[in-house]
Formats: sequence, C-alpha cells, structure tokens
Amino acid sequence: MTDYTDQYMDALRLKGDPLADATVEALFSTGQVGRYNTLMRWFTTSGQALPDGLPDAARDYLRATATPPDWIDWGVMEQARRFFVDNDVHVSTALSFAAMPACYVVPHVAKLLSATHSLAYPSRRMAETGQFTVYLMQPDAFQAGGRFLPAAQKVRLLHASIRRHLKEEGRWPEPVAICQEDMLGGLMMFSIQVLDALHRMGIHITAEGADAYYYAWRVVGAILGIEPDTIPPDLEAAREFSDRYMVRHMGPSPEGAHLTRQLIDLYEEVVPGTLLDPIVPALIRYLIGDTSADWLEVPRTRFDSLIRIAPALLGALEWVEDRGPWAEQISDRLGRLVTMLELSSLTRGRVMHYAIPQELKPDFGVPSKTARWTPPPPTAVSRS
Repeated sequence: MTDYTDQYMDALRLKGDPLADATVEALFSTGQVGRYNTLMRWFTTSGQALPDGLPDAARDYLRATATPPDWIDWGVMEQARRFFVDNDVHVSTALSFAAMPACYVVPHVAKLLSATHSLAYPSRRMAETGQFTVYLMQPDAFQAGGRFLPAAQKVRLLHASIRRHLKEEGRWPEPVAICQEDMLGGLMMFSIQVLDALHRMGIHITAEGADAYYYAWRVVGAILGIEPDTIPPDLEAAREFSDRYMVRHMGPSPEGAHLTRQLIDLYEEVVPGTLLDPIVPALIRYLIGDTSADWLEVPRTRFDSLIRIAPALLGALEWVEDRGPWAEQISDRLGRLVTMLELSSLTRGRVMHYAIPQELKPDFGVPSKTARWTPPPPTAVSRS
C-alpha cells in the first residue's frame, strides 16, 4: 500500500493533466476555442461521429479518450449502477449536503471557485455535478448512445482550461491549479465521504455495494485524467488518503463560508415553504460535523437536535421496502422521480454543457441486508 506522506502528496501538487493541458494549449494558441465550443455543443453521445471541421488537436484528444480504461470490470460497474438505483435519493442527498460542503472546507478549493467566478453560480455548479452523476449511473453510460463519456471528455478539458487561465493571469499562488492531489481529493469527497454520509444517515448498505460504488469512482478518476496508479485501490486506502488530504488542507475561509451560505439559500428555495428551511443547515451540520460546520458558518437551528432522528426515520422506510418486491419497486421509482425533479429544478430543464471558457468571465464560473457496511476507521494522521 502506498504511504501517503507529505512528500508524496507534495509531489502530486506539481502535476496537472499533460494530455488535456496540451490539447487546450493547442486550441488557444491557434485561436480555435470558439470553433471547438460551437461544434462540440452538438456532440453529446458515445458513438456519434465527430463534427466536421473540428480542430485537429481536439479530434486527436477525443479519439484517444473515447473509451474507458482497459482494466475496467464491467461486473463491478453493474453492481455500482444497481447500488445507485437502490440509493439514488440518499446518494444525491449525501452529494448535496455533505460532499459539496466538504469541498468548501478546503480553503484553496473554495478560493479556486471564487477565482473562476463560480462563487455567484451555485445552482449551475450543482446542476453540472448532478447531471454528471446521473449520466454515470445510466445502464448505457459506456455504450454507444451513452452521454457519460462525452461529458467526461469535456469536463477534463474544462479543468485544463481553468488551469491555463489561472496560470496565464498569475492568479494562482501554486505552480499548478486543479493539480493531481486536488483531483484525488475531489474524488474522495464524491466517493468515500459520500459513503460516510450514507452511514451517518443510517442507510443500510452492504460491503459489496460500498466497494462497487467506490470502484466506479476509481474508473471516473482515471477517465478525468488522474494518474491511475495514484488512485487508492480500495476503501481502506481511500480512507487513509482522504484523512491525509483533509488534515493537510481543511480549515476556515471567507470563500468557504460564502459558498456554503449560497448553497443553503439554494436548497431552501427547493424546499417548499419556509417552515422547513432550518432543516437544510441542520442536515449539513449533522453530516459534516460541528467543527467543519462552524468553519463554514453554518447557522445553528432548532432542528439541530431533531435531525438526529433521521436515521430512525430512514430505517422505517427501509422496513417498508423489505416488505416485498412491490414495496421496493415503488420506493425505487419514487426515489428516481425525486432525483430527477431535484435535478430538473437545478437545470431548469436545460442540458448542461461543459464548454471551454475563453476567459474566466462571470457567466461561466470556473444482496444480503444483514451485512451492513462499516466505514474504515480514521487513520492516525497529523499535520507535519
């Protein structure tokens, strides 16, 4: 197992994504970013012919990244898809109320969002993340007609373009923005930290389901340009990396608090009426813990104690699901409906496009249920 020392992590901070970075550099140096964005707006599914007139650099990149890693295990990926179908509402809740705030508790990540003007556009950021996850968990995600791979190809170039803009404008204090360590840190927030949140909510997940869900995100990481050898191979290693990353970087910041306030406002708009608005900050505080919540200035509400009964309520819903296939089927369909309504409210019915920003302008913003999964224990890490 890799020893995630500070020296190891520091080396990751010096690395970007050479293939995507070279592609973006070629597009900018030849003035072809606008043409790429126009043509790629209509390239949305795997197997679709590449548009005529596409710049050579983009064409070469899209061909080189058109397939998933050759080490992918399709059986495990199907387990991951079934896991998501069974838990889609819970996973969406964990992504929204735990993973996103966890991003904000890393000050330089919050400042990155601020530097790319995403600070004022939380709904767009959430819509893009939600749509990306839904594409990933479709049955045809990696087949002809699937939307996930083209979306991932575009996101990878989007990250490279932000990396280039920040470097060119001298607006990033480190050698590389969105470096390999931060990409891995993000992967941990959307994988093991989501599983942690499910565990905290009392959602009954199996060890096999947790392993499969994490495996799917390992595949996603490789597709998004993370060096495959650096991705923690299992949940135990992921726990060690995640703990090391958070201890190295987490803390309070004005940008993190501001982003969190906007996130709370966004969710309160989705919750009907105002009576239940305090549930939003209460759930965030419950899922990320008091220390992080205080750093992010999550307000305390009268629901802070009440929210602790959530696991019991969710356990009651699971009891209903276990009454028979009909109950489970109804529950799955209702869950799917809630997820799609939530995504529709964020996207307002639009399809989110992952275009390359020509500048960092404001309109962009840079099986057995008896074996319950137990998170790997925290690792003994310390600031050094």
